[in-house]
Amino acid sequence: QVQLVESGGGLVQAGGSLKLSCAASGLIFSSYAMGWFRQAPGKEREIVARISRYGDTFYGDPVKGRFTISRDNAKKMVYLQMNSLKPEDTAVYYCAAGVSRATMDADYWGKGTLVTVSS
Repeated sequence: QVQLVESGGGLVQAGGSLKLSCAASGLIFSSYAMGWFRQAPGKEREIVARISRYGDTFYGDPVKGRFTISRDNAKKMVYLQMNSLKPEDTAVYYCAAGVSRATMDADYWGKGTLVTVSS
């Protein structure tokens, strides 16, 4: 059974930083492209970042230059370093496994962690 468990969310002031972590189990982690998505109240889910199994990265336009995705295959972990946070970054952030570059959909999802950025 695949499990993705996010941690690291919370309340931060605008301009601050947070680092999200995702612990994966039940899958051959190194074989999967991993990603982070987010969904703000009243808005559709959007891709934040994706990292291929080879380490190639993709970022959604709103976070380019501010967020960094990384992975540790030995620990089965994926991370999202978020800097220069803005109030519009407020959302529930979801870790995902098996993120398709074509569809930006995923095979497996975590339950999410809430990030709130105050102005």
